[in-house]
Amino acid sequence: MTSQPYSFANVAVSEWTKLRTVRSTFWTFAAGGVLGIGLSALISGVSASHYYSDVVIRATWDPVGRSIRPLLLAQLAFAVLGVLTVTAEYSTGMIRTSLAAVPKRTKMMAAKMTISAVSSLVVGEVVAFAAFLVGQTMIHSVQPTVPYATLGQHNVLRVVIGAGLYLALVGLLASGFAVLLRHAAAGIAVIVAMLFIIPGLAAALPTSWSQPIEEYWPTNAGTEVYSLGHGAHALSAWVGLGEMALFTAVVIGIALFVLERRDA
Repeated sequence: MTSQPYSFANVAVSEWTKLRTVRSTFWTFAAGGVLGIGLSALISGVSASHYYSDVVIRATWDPVGRSIRPLLLAQLAFAVLGVLTVTAEYSTGMIRTSLAAVPKRTKMMAAKMTISAVSSLVVGEVVAFAAFLVGQTMIHSVQPTVPYATLGQHNVLRVVIGAGLYLALVGLLASGFAVLLRHAAAGIAVIVAMLFIIPGLAAALPTSWSQPIEEYWPTNAGTEVYSLGHGAHALSAWVGLGEMALFTAVVIGIALFVLERRDA
């Protein structure tokens, strides 16, 4: 009697079991939620309290951005989870057992990253909507006469949904780098450099260099989806997110190609 190969659905169920039974999954998502929602409440409330006394805050007032921009820090938690989802089995040696059970490496890794991405998308959307609603509630409760935003206003729903999509893409991109590097510290270092270090260094470069980086750097482009306004040298919302998605797909494609051709 010959055994039947596992289907993708079978492998995905197995990967879901692994993901939900590891404590780091809960704590990483919890950290992302606390950072995103907590900072949104804090920044929105403090900004609203200084609306009438601070000319700069009043002149640049963006209630949606006050609630959503704090997710720039929460994205780190989603990136870390994306890395750990892949590297946990490498650090313990369990990757050999997984590959023995599912010899088709790309199927196993694709299922792992799919489950991680779907989980990040669900949690990311919950965090994004919670951050927005909590932030607007803080603005209205601290200063009822200060302008605040609702989901029914022009492009606000797109911003909030886009924030959740962006967080899921960050986690998926981190998983791709983790497959290539097979080491948690290296994977986290690379994704942190992409999210924070390189965009930050670009600001110190001459304008002829910094503008293309600000416009086309994948993670910079992706953040345009949760911005109401766009600068003169910025992509539109969905084009920016599309560029980041394309870059993520290329990284994952290369990672899966390399995975098939090297030892576990």
